[in-house]
Amino acid sequence: MLFAVACGLIVANLYYGQPLAGPIAAELGMSPAAAGLLVTLTQVGYGLGLLFIVPLGDILENRRLVLTLIACCALALLSAAMVRSAPVFLAAAAAIGFTSVTVQILVPWSAHLASDANRGRVVGNVMSGLLMGIMLARPVASFVASLWGWHAIYLLSAALMLALAVLLLLILPSRRPEAKLPYAKLLGSLWWLARTQPVLQRRALQQACLFGAFSLFWTTVPLFLASPAFGLSQRGIALFALAGVAGAVAAPISGRLADRGHGRKVSIVAMLMVAGGFLMSLAGQDGSLLALGLLTLAAIVLDYGVTANLITGQRAIFGLDAEYRSRLNGLFMASFFMGGAACSALGAWAYAHGGWTLACWVGFALPVMALVHFLASTSKR
Repeated sequence: MLFAVACGLIVANLYYGQPLAGPIAAELGMSPAAAGLLVTLTQVGYGLGLLFIVPLGDILENRRLVLTLIACCALALLSAAMVRSAPVFLAAAAAIGFTSVTVQILVPWSAHLASDANRGRVVGNVMSGLLMGIMLARPVASFVASLWGWHAIYLLSAALMLALAVLLLLILPSRRPEAKLPYAKLLGSLWWLARTQPVLQRRALQQACLFGAFSLFWTTVPLFLASPAFGLSQRGIALFALAGVAGAVAAPISGRLADRGHGRKVSIVAMLMVAGGFLMSLAGQDGSLLALGLLTLAAIVLDYGVTANLITGQRAIFGLDAEYRSRLNGLFMASFFMGGAACSALGAWAYAHGGWTLACWVGFALPVMALVHFLASTSKR
């Protein structure tokens, strides 16, 4: 429970900017087409942290590493709340992403504590907390911004990070990995793992497509809902974003199914759900109650599918070699978060040039590519 709550609070920092991209960009003097950079740079920072920070979980004492990163994250959040220029805010956004990789040290830690037979369930339970943080971050950010402006959510989160650091300092046990490697060799081993682990290669590419679709959807749908077609306020967008919370229930369910040997079937269904979500969101006349209802259902289906495939992918990765678990997780997460970062920017561009229809067709193509790639492999993982 402690790991799940900590992961949820920390990972939420990556998503506060998604529903607020429009107001933040307007205040900082950025164009609508450039609004996607607010989300993209946070995810780029997160991806870099996955490559350069998360592998340290295999060689450094985990408790000290986690507490240091949380403290740095609080400073980055405070900076984002105080600045008034676009370049400085973008730098702070990248730093928020870079230091929020703490969650990907906690998740492999939970896998170390689990047995082989119930690893999927344990990881799924911890990931459900993480995913609740992802799903709730958007509506919470919108509600807070509607009351006190967008600066307030970053101030609030900075205070939460400091409180969490104190709690973890008092409760978190020590974990010192057995591996003793210089940092340069640790990073060098990432390339070797990326070249020699086909399960990692396949799962990372497939999840990159699905998470890209997820990021594209949640970057563009607030713009669509705030447009004249629907004219929703920040509070209305926040209520809509609550629909995505339903996707978090996929984590423990998928973990248990993967423990029983059904991981491949879960992944196929998950990819079909993500593709179907985009098709669903195109139905109905823009601005109608039917269209809004279908958009809401699409958000639930899409989030559920992305979550289900993530958990089955993580279980497959964590089943490879415990000695490399943090590095494998870092590579896996970095790969698909880079896909998410690219698709956030792509989604903003597609929406600016072709509206919601173009953005949806681009999003639909991503899970279809993942499914074709997955079906071409005969591996059970």
